[in-house]
This record gives sequence, C-alpha cells and structure tokens, in this order.
Amino acid sequence: MAGRLATFLKDAWAKELVLVVPFTIRGLTLILPTLSPFKYACMINQATPYNYPVPLRDDGNMPGVPSHAQDPQGPSLEWLRKL
Repeated sequence: MAGRLATFLKDAWAKELVLVVPFTIRGLTLILPTLSPFKYACMINQATPYNYPVPLRDDGNMPGVPSHAQDPQGPSLEWLRKL
C-alpha cells in the first residue's frame, strides 16, 4: 500500500506539478496549526502575571489584596498540568 502511494505521488509530482503543489500547501495549512506550539505559548503568557506581587504587611484592612500569592486572581495554568 505504501509503495503504491509513493508511486502515485512520484508520478503526480512528475506529471501534474501545478496540481500537486497547491494540494500539498493546503494540506500543510490544515495540519500544521494543530502541531504549533504558538497556541500554548499564548495561553501560558496570558496566565503568567506581568507584575509580580510585592509582599505587604496585612493589617486586616486590605480587601483588594489577596491574602496569599496562590489565591486565584486570574487565568490559571491548570490546563497545562493536565497535558
């Protein structure tokens, strides 16, 4: 089966290059985005804080400041742990 496919592709490449190249490019445009690490890099960048928190002395009167650095305050990286 693989030999027949290879023979077909060699003949098509030799005889109908104008048709084989566009189909090859279209096939690659459908397959490569699923293999691209760019999507995951964007998700990691969104979940990573740009400004890291500065330790503060909590006097008990700071409602807008999380009590611990691990408190949820934005997108999480839980999806990355599940990969």
